[in-house]
Amino acid sequence: MKYTILFDLDGTLIDSTNAILNSFKDALRFLNLDVKEDKKIKELIGHPLKNMFSMLYSSNSNLIDEFTKIYRECYSKIYLEQTTLFPKVDQALSLAYTFADLGIVTTKGGTLTPILLEHLGIKHFFKTLITLDDVKNPKPDPEPILLALKKLNKTQENAYMIGDTILDIQASLAANITPIALSCGFGDESELKKYCQIFPNAHEAICYILKY
Repeated sequence: MKYTILFDLDGTLIDSTNAILNSFKDALRFLNLDVKEDKKIKELIGHPLKNMFSMLYSSNSNLIDEFTKIYRECYSKIYLEQTTLFPKVDQALSLAYTFADLGIVTTKGGTLTPILLEHLGIKHFFKTLITLDDVKNPKPDPEPILLALKKLNKTQENAYMIGDTILDIQASLAANITPIALSCGFGDESELKKYCQIFPNAHEAICYILKY
């Protein structure tokens, strides 16, 4: 039986920090809101965009929809230029592709994500892509992972989720698949270590699965 390996995207396979931060801050400035320090924004990456805004600006909840619209307009102009693959991602996916069915489970929207994957040259590795637009309940709910498995016609047996935040780990455990954490992204490394194996990058995680 082939393995199943699902990947988070931001902070796991791609370094999208600049694209996210710049879009986030430009939208805040447009709305004349105080711009939080980068650290506070980065700590919330992995949550849906609307949730990030409401966590940081709970007193301005009436602006969520407008913020989201402006953010996406800003992001659409810069995301290809300001997003790169992490080191060894090509090697990791090439190796994983030889023994597993691969999918992506992300809280990014579904419109631009396929374009980004094509631009980065990795879209062909994946048999399914589950975005925020495909589910009612995003990570840490198990729904996105269970939907990915359904699309792949796979069970939880020999299935892994590789991600960089506690949301990825919680969703994996709730879906009854094996979580693996990466330290290259936005999560708290000491927190992630409490729940699962942690590796510095996707390539080392794939090598671990292959040997395991």
